[in-house]
Amino acid sequence: MGLSPKGVQLLLEGGKALGLDLEAHLSTFSRLYDLLMEANRRTNLTALRTEEEVVVKHFVDSLTLLTLPLFQGPWRVLDLGTGAGFPGLPLKIVRPELEVTLLDATKKKVAFVAQAVEALGLKGAYPLWGRAEELAHRPEHREAYHRVVARAVAPLCVLVELGLPFVALGGYMVAQKGPRVAEEVAPLPRALALLGGGSVTVHSLVLPVAQEERNLVVVPKEASTPARYPRRPGVPEKNPLC
Repeated sequence: MGLSPKGVQLLLEGGKALGLDLEAHLSTFSRLYDLLMEANRRTNLTALRTEEEVVVKHFVDSLTLLTLPLFQGPWRVLDLGTGAGFPGLPLKIVRPELEVTLLDATKKKVAFVAQAVEALGLKGAYPLWGRAEELAHRPEHREAYHRVVARAVAPLCVLVELGLPFVALGGYMVAQKGPRVAEEVAPLPRALALLGGGSVTVHSLVLPVAQEERNLVVVPKEASTPARYPRRPGVPEKNPLC
């Protein structure tokens, strides 16, 4: 089936509004849409049900990251809490030079991502199942990624503890947030001082078609994260650093 003509139009218009020409990627996004809808009938992967919601709030929303100049190059990217593959799969489709690891703690979601990676022929995309609190202490993942991205995963005070231990020195963590971000950013300096993060910058934009406010919270990694972080599973949520 694939995307309808209306879905194709929405994707192209959304991409154009972000400065992206998605024409060459239409067939891949169309296949991803089919895979997601088919899998979602069997198991609950996403609450978004209509074609417009999936195209705008999964595909285009994921690609708002590319309004930043941080994803041009053969970077190693970790998508933390990828869910059904967002933003990692759209990033990989449009920027194939990126090496993208798609991490989630829910096995059925990682299984879907693995299916999608294979079906779409995405070389250099690696589904990963596990808890961030545990994987961040493994040498192959510790401070091993140039970029860590996260969308709708946790409040920033929790998210920086989960994400910054994965970020290499000189790299960046980028959190995709909605409109009410100021109250999350305000207490962050205390946590960032503990975790090796630098000064936060917030890039505001409007999600095309939906006309909803989005904020990209960029955190640079300026010093190594002490070995005790992240704390054991569940602790960052129960007792945030800020």
